[in-house]
Amino acid sequence: MTERYVWDLQEVDETQVAVVGGKGAHLGGLSRIEGIHVPGGFCVTTDAFQRIMAEAPSLDDRLDQLSHLNPDDREAIRTLSAEIRRTIEGIAVPGDLAAAITRALAQLGEQAACAVRSSATAEDLPTASFAGQQDTYLNVVGPTAILQHVSRCWASLFTERAVTYRQRNGIDHRTVHMAVVVQRMVFPHAAGILFTADPVTGNRKVATVDAGFGLGEALVSGLVNPDVFKVRHGEVVAKAIAAKQRAVHALPTGGTQEVAIDPQRQEQPALTDAQVVRLVRLGRRIEAHFGRPQDIEWCLVDGGFQIVQSRPITTLFPIPETGDQENHVYVSVGHGQMMTDPMKPLGLSMWQLTAMVPMHTAGGRLFVDVTRRLASPASRAGLLDVIGRGDPLIRDALETVLDRDDFVPSLPDAGPGGPPAGGASAPIETDPAIVTELIERSQVSIAALERDVRTKTGPALFDFLLEAFEEHKRVLSDPLSMQAIMAGMEATWWLNDTLREWLDEKNAADTLTLSAPDNVTSEMGLALLDVADVIRPHSEVVAFLQGVEDEGFLDELAKLTGGTEARDAIEAYLDRYGMRCVGEIDITRPRWRERPTTLVPVILDNVRNFEPGAAERRFEQGRQKAQKKEQDVLSRLRSLPDGDRKADEAKRMIDRVRTFIGYREYPKYGIVSRYFVYKQALLEEAERLVQAGVLPEKEDIFYLTFQELHDVVRSHQVDGRLIQQRKDAFRSYHALTPPRVLTSDGEAVTGAYRRDDVPAGALIGLPVSAGTVEGRARVILDIAEADLEAGDILVTTFTDPSWSPLFVGIAGLVTEVGGQMTHGAVIAREYGLPAVVGVEQATRLIRDGQRIRVHGTDGYVEILP
Repeated sequence: MTERYVWDLQEVDETQVAVVGGKGAHLGGLSRIEGIHVPGGFCVTTDAFQRIMAEAPSLDDRLDQLSHLNPDDREAIRTLSAEIRRTIEGIAVPGDLAAAITRALAQLGEQAACAVRSSATAEDLPTASFAGQQDTYLNVVGPTAILQHVSRCWASLFTERAVTYRQRNGIDHRTVHMAVVVQRMVFPHAAGILFTADPVTGNRKVATVDAGFGLGEALVSGLVNPDVFKVRHGEVVAKAIAAKQRAVHALPTGGTQEVAIDPQRQEQPALTDAQVVRLVRLGRRIEAHFGRPQDIEWCLVDGGFQIVQSRPITTLFPIPETGDQENHVYVSVGHGQMMTDPMKPLGLSMWQLTAMVPMHTAGGRLFVDVTRRLASPASRAGLLDVIGRGDPLIRDALETVLDRDDFVPSLPDAGPGGPPAGGASAPIETDPAIVTELIERSQVSIAALERDVRTKTGPALFDFLLEAFEEHKRVLSDPLSMQAIMAGMEATWWLNDTLREWLDEKNAADTLTLSAPDNVTSEMGLALLDVADVIRPHSEVVAFLQGVEDEGFLDELAKLTGGTEARDAIEAYLDRYGMRCVGEIDITRPRWRERPTTLVPVILDNVRNFEPGAAERRFEQGRQKAQKKEQDVLSRLRSLPDGDRKADEAKRMIDRVRTFIGYREYPKYGIVSRYFVYKQALLEEAERLVQAGVLPEKEDIFYLTFQELHDVVRSHQVDGRLIQQRKDAFRSYHALTPPRVLTSDGEAVTGAYRRDDVPAGALIGLPVSAGTVEGRARVILDIAEADLEAGDILVTTFTDPSWSPLFVGIAGLVTEVGGQMTHGAVIAREYGLPAVVGVEQATRLIRDGQRIRVHGTDGYVEILP
């Protein structure tokens, strides 16, 4: 039986997490790396833990109770988890198990001082590295004390924090087991943490060493500030030596104690530069063994380094794979497309197959490699100008990278770079018929797609879709469409730049574009007000909608008074806009047509907050406001020197912006309309695979790329493990924040606004829709959770077109992501909502319910007392 309960560290490696837990498996793996010294010791296996759990039948009932608790019921979790811990600690360790542990201890020396450390089987559980977790015990001496602390480690699987973590992440308490590592204690001169990649910037070529005197607990618990060294290419490139007033030392009789450090030593570095470089070299060896950047706990003992822990750094954003050793600079696609959430593999590959430029994937997000455009001076200027108008933070981040002379190579000019940066160029006439024609072309093409796809199944469907993607790209790159989009944007820039110069008027185009025609996204928001008008008179329908949870609710409506009209109004809305949803660039996201309950809270808000006829009134008020602004601007211009010419030029540009700016939203509507057709065809194919027993459920296809799905349809074989790995990876990507700019070194470059014209404490962003408004902040991360009152200010991460139905009911907008011409900005201007976008961490810095003031003209947000 001994073999089951105790394994020597030398016997285990990282494949044996189920037996010795994550920490034990990693330490075993470390001890096998040449040149790496790990303090000797043994693991008490998960079999021992399960045996202990079986000793107390009452634990089973308590675990049942625990799994039924709400993760937010902290009091109940605290009470029950404390009971479970007390029960486990109270179980006498059975004789044969105690004997096995004591025998292993004798190998280390019966009275040897040991560290006793928890090692759970779920690697992503909060572990001992979190300050305040009591699951590592240092300097434990003698068999009796060791056994007692092993029991404490078993019990620490049920700390309140570990239990809450599992509840929130849907991990069954019974599936996680606890092993315990018992290691010979080391008494270091210095100790600390080595990150083999910079944990702040993500740069894989920069290692960071935190060091202090004595045991590493002083750093982990926050007792002292560490010395911090940064190492690049084998040399210390930066260091900050802290005044280390205290240290944690081991006591001869067991346990630890805080001690004061002699004032002469406080300012001395805990390590020499040579030692730091040597340590990083060991870290690189460990990193190579595990195949990814590591967070390593180390001790310096008698001039040599001992490694007491290593685990992956889980917060780093992955780097796109290129297969070369060149430097690359990547720009986030999600920040431009208003979708910074991770995408599933089918979503990523479909966007790649239908996009106009090559795209790379990392961390479930898409990136464009801009290295070549940055390398040549002419294309660089064009790229920076266009990007800067859209998102100044991306421009600043790119300039930060360019300032490092050695990172981006310099190439000769390859030709003209990017579109012109504004000005009164007139490649097409200001003619509304152009927009009408473009919309008709798009509708004809989509109708043909819908008609032709119906006849295709199996491998023939995939051949058809690959041709359809070419048509998709042809429509997107239609020169007339590009000219119309650029005409609207250039006219906006011209008006903002020129009227600022001539009249000292900021963001004049914001008012001049109110209620511009042909904007399919703003029409979508107003159309939902019309749906509310149909529903409002029927109290029975309103009451029914308030309790709706099932997606089949539309069929139920017909049984109620007024329900048929309500259903018809919602159905007509879905016929026109049902292909939309939040994060719509990911084809795998549920569309409104598939999940119409998403719209119910917004419809109910509209019923409550608006009077009948609000849509028409809103549109007309905007139109009149824009007209009044136009008259005001033109009359002020005429009174200037050379006023008639200036007024004529401005009038031309106002007509131009109103003709074309609404069309800016149409290509995306066309893309998403096509996406819904592709999706329905692929799901029908998935249904056939389920019927044939190839797939357990049809949504599993979302975790395959388009090409992989094509292969599955051809071969009728699927790799179930691959799908499971992809599901796990997708779940893990949610914890990552995608950077605006990412380098091939892994450095996430955020960019800054570099402004000093805002009040202290204000949150800086990009002004995209003029005006100032005060109100209650509603921090909403899910459109289905929206519960808005008139006058509320919406604060969220990003808004794609699917959020625009909320815009009709709010007074202002703040987002973390966005630019001058992204959808949220365009619609905010359409509706006359003061808006500031690109406000870093807005949803964390602004609390739901706080009063805030949004300065949409000057681009900042104040949090009011």
